Amino acid sequence: MKRKGQTWEFTSRPVILGSAAVVGPDEGKGPLSPDFDYIYDNLEINEKTWEKAERRLLEQASQLAIIKSELTKEQLQFFVGGDLMNQIISSTFAARKLGVPYLGVFGACSTSMESLALAALLVDTGAADYVMAGTVSHNCTAEKQFRYPTEYGSQKPPTAQYTVTGAGCGVLGRSGTGPRVTRATIGKIMDLGIKDPFNMGGAMAPAAADTLRSHFRDTGLTPGYYDLIVTGDLASVGLPITKELLHNEGLNMEETVFDDCGLLIYDREKQKYVNAGGSGCGCSAAVTYSHIMKRMIKGELKKVLVVATGALLSPLSYQQGESIPCIAHAVALEMEG
Repeated sequence: MKRKGQTWEFTSRPVILGSAAVVGPDEGKGPLSPDFDYIYDNLEINEKTWEKAERRLLEQASQLAIIKSELTKEQLQFFVGGDLMNQIISSTFAARKLGVPYLGVFGACSTSMESLALAALLVDTGAADYVMAGTVSHNCTAEKQFRYPTEYGSQKPPTAQYTVTGAGCGVLGRSGTGPRVTRATIGKIMDLGIKDPFNMGGAMAPAAADTLRSHFRDTGLTPGYYDLIVTGDLASVGLPITKELLHNEGLNMEETVFDDCGLLIYDREKQKYVNAGGSGCGCSAAVTYSHIMKRMIKGELKKVLVVATGALLSPLSYQQGESIPCIAHAVALEMEG
């Protein structure tokens, strides 16, 4: 592994051998439904509590990813995962069932790429042969913990985002066929003083812009190198802000397709209740490990940069009037040939 600035260049280019995404009913009504591995028709996910439902999503996604990688769980050296729940209980309890060495991480919605970057680092440095990365979120668990329980029926402003009910996992190895993880840029905390938990896109946009700027500075690449650059959960509010910030820095994002997982996963015209778009740990994970993976394997995309963003607030910090520190991690995926 080589490092320049905030960016790791992976010498062995770890390959994603298999990936899977399992989602809830709202995500199944969106435009990406054909790409998901399994879609539940109920938010309960056939469980008695929202938290158990969230855990089940991750357990199923991890099982499917292992099967699709043509490995067994005994061959995994590590599972790197996290989620939005206090003490990352969804990932921890799923890891309990999985029974492999576990590294729990928290980056809020950036966890999808944080876990993938760390999994690639483990494989690239020879610390492991096979590692699984994954994360999950559930609309009702996140709303209950960070805002108001869904049953309360509170109205939300247009800037609010809709937490995705879904999980995504990928299994990495040193050799094989599939998209390869070529580089990762680890972000810095950015906080411009926003305190509104219903404006996550605006809060996270500066972190996305900073990580993208760092990625291109470290690598010497331009946005046009990638067929697609996709942010994780800026939605309709944060994506335009990020574009403006980058434009002011002289980065021409018009050179490539620049989109957002929170906009891709839902049809905002038909699903108006999602407001500004999707969010949550499961948003960028579900989109990356299903839709993006399949497009890369089909040859529709050769080079993709996924920039997952996270708002690192807690219910306690919000109640104490703290502003929202944010972060973004970028991972580059490439197909050989």
